[in-house]
Amino acid sequence: MKKVIFTVVTIITCLSVNGQAVTGDWYGVLKVQGMELRLVFHINESKNDYTATLDSPDQNAYGIPINSVSFENNLLTLKIDQLGAGYTGTLSSEGKINGTFNQGGQSFPLELSKQKQEKKVLSRPQEPKKPYPYHVEEVRFKSDGGKIELAGTLTLPEKEGSFPVAILISGSGPQNRDEEFMTHKPFLVLADHLTKNGVAVLRYDDRGFAESTGEHMSATSLDFAKDVEAAIDYLKSRKEINKKQIGLIGHSEGGLIAPIVAANSKDVDFIVLLAGPGVSGDQILLQQVGLIGKTAGLSDAYIQNEKKVAQGVFDIVIKYKDPNLRERELKKYYEKVFTDFPEVVKNSGMKKEDLINLNVAQTKRAWYKYFIEYDPAISLQKVQCPVLAVNGSKDVQVAPENLVAIKKALENGDNKNFTVKEFPDMNHLFQVCKTGAINEYATIEQTMSPMVLEEVSGWISNQLNEQ
Repeated sequence: MKKVIFTVVTIITCLSVNGQAVTGDWYGVLKVQGMELRLVFHINESKNDYTATLDSPDQNAYGIPINSVSFENNLLTLKIDQLGAGYTGTLSSEGKINGTFNQGGQSFPLELSKQKQEKKVLSRPQEPKKPYPYHVEEVRFKSDGGKIELAGTLTLPEKEGSFPVAILISGSGPQNRDEEFMTHKPFLVLADHLTKNGVAVLRYDDRGFAESTGEHMSATSLDFAKDVEAAIDYLKSRKEINKKQIGLIGHSEGGLIAPIVAANSKDVDFIVLLAGPGVSGDQILLQQVGLIGKTAGLSDAYIQNEKKVAQGVFDIVIKYKDPNLRERELKKYYEKVFTDFPEVVKNSGMKKEDLINLNVAQTKRAWYKYFIEYDPAISLQKVQCPVLAVNGSKDVQVAPENLVAIKKALENGDNKNFTVKEFPDMNHLFQVCKTGAINEYATIEQTMSPMVLEEVSGWISNQLNEQ
């Protein structure tokens, strides 16, 4: 469920004697999981220090501060500790920087130059083109007691009327209202399909991302649930919306958030879970290790070792409530792991201490601890409104067997109206695929299978007709 995401952090910079050689704009293309991301590093000298910012144009993210910068003996080091990311490269005599981008213990080659990179145009035939055959309105509404303003788009079948509505809830990591990922815009395609079929749709930028205010990095799934509740309150104020026909559609982590809201709100008429978790986050992540490793052709022994290391991290995070003590124990743990497996450090191109800090930084977020501990069955057992839960058979991010756990939880809660369905040969984005591997996402033209779109809209229509 994790994505390559860049967010805002504090600027701390260091001076080197070769400052003039590294200042300026540096362009590169990061190739990760089948996706190409253009990156632009802006490095400036200011008062005996460096300041640096990062742009990720393909993710519509600009002016991102970098945590620390150093440049000594032609070696450039950039760190984004809060994200568990960093870059190390050497300035060559040809005026290029050859190096490695690191995130979450993974390394990706990245060459930087002063040559601007042009965006590759990919075919996305399902994306709707203007003018749309329905009403589109940019909206803003408040959350968290008015402290946060969420920006979104409301699409209505017509300007006037009383329409059923679906709120779209994105997966983990900062997402814009289209849930843009690997050059696809699943929520734009889904909203277009639903609105053309008579269902209004509200989709919005996650708090602290794109046009929405607030802090994303400090928020948990519960905080995102509050934003969904704020969206419901906003829709109840709109005369075009049928207040008795408000539903939630959650993708990935959004499929965890939707039941949390529905379990505590009488205003939710139906929920749709698109690749939603049925088990706790630690189990989800262990499933990911196995499935992603298998599609990558890794040996069973290697995968089992990766799972063992991951389980050790989860055990520490769950056991230690005090964040300082937890950080200390995690550093000790990673010290042992990287001592036992020095090839991991070697392959990263980083110092062991830096690699430890990068890995520990990822576990510091309140979201991480909440996610790995929370059992979705707690809320699913309380949901009494109609539920549609679907998964792709080749999903390597949320394994299809989560449907079994979702079904069991709904049955234990005595829910009388739910449908569970697995789609063959589809991945986490519900694209028809070959292996389900993440590196296929960007190469597949299809954004979301028409079969899934029709399943969702048809199921919603049936629920509304039965009322």
